[in-house]
Amino acid sequence: MAGPNLELFKFGVYIFFPIAMMFHYGNPEWYEKHVLPFKESFWPKEETTNKPPHDKVSLQAELAKLKAERLARRQSHLDDTPPVPAETPRLV
Repeated sequence: MAGPNLELFKFGVYIFFPIAMMFHYGNPEWYEKHVLPFKESFWPKEETTNKPPHDKVSLQAELAKLKAERLARRQSHLDDTPPVPAETPRLV
């Protein structure tokens, strides 16, 4: 077979490759240059994201607001649709 030299080479690659990748991709300068610009274009700004309520009072206020919006939407939808004529029952 190949012998101990090949095994030492393979062992060296198995050890060196992950350490080299961690060193390269873990470098803060590389991260700032390649990752942060893409991250800023991909994810929205944190100020514009939805922040759910965390306490009971604000949760109840948010639920009341959502319920009022849903009822207003339902009422506007009912006002916009024409009335459906009632069909006469047919015997089959």
